Amino acid sequence: MSQVEESIEVEVPVSAAYNQWTQFESFPQFMEGVERIEQRTQTLTHWKTKIAGVEREFDAEITEQIPDERVAWTSVGGEAKQAGVVTFHYIDDTTTKVMLQLDYDPEGLAETVGDKLGFVKRQATGDLKRFKQFIESRGAETGGWRGTV
Repeated sequence: MSQVEESIEVEVPVSAAYNQWTQFESFPQFMEGVERIEQRTQTLTHWKTKIAGVEREFDAEITEQIPDERVAWTSVGGEAKQAGVVTFHYIDDTTTKVMLQLDYDPEGLAETVGDKLGFVKRQATGDLKRFKQFIESRGAETGGWRGTV
C-alpha cells in the first residue's frame, strides 16, 4: 500500500471548498484521468478513470463526512484499491487549506513503476492545483451536500 499526502490553500471560505468537494460529479472538470463519476446514493459513487491508458471502474463509499471538516472514502469492489480523506482547515474568512491523504495499492508492473516514479503524487498535486483554479475562478461552489455520515 502506498501513500500520498498533499495540501493546497484556496482563496475561498471553508464552506465553499467543502461544498464543492461534495459535488463528486464535477471532479472530471479538475481531476486528470477521471472520466466520469456517478453519484448512486448519498454515500456511494461510481468512478470511471483512464490513467496512462489504463481504464478502471470502481465504486467508492463515503465512510465519514462532517460538513466543513472532512470527507473520507474507501473503494468497494472493482479493480482499484484505495482509501482516502480530504480535510478542510480554516485559515481566515477567505482562505482554506485543503489536505488530501490517499492510500492506494498499485496493480501490475506499469502501476508499480509509476508509483515508484512518483506519478500518483504528481497527479494529486496537479489535481489540487486544478481544484484551486476551478473553485477560485468560479467564485462560488457549484452546489453542496451538508449531510453527516
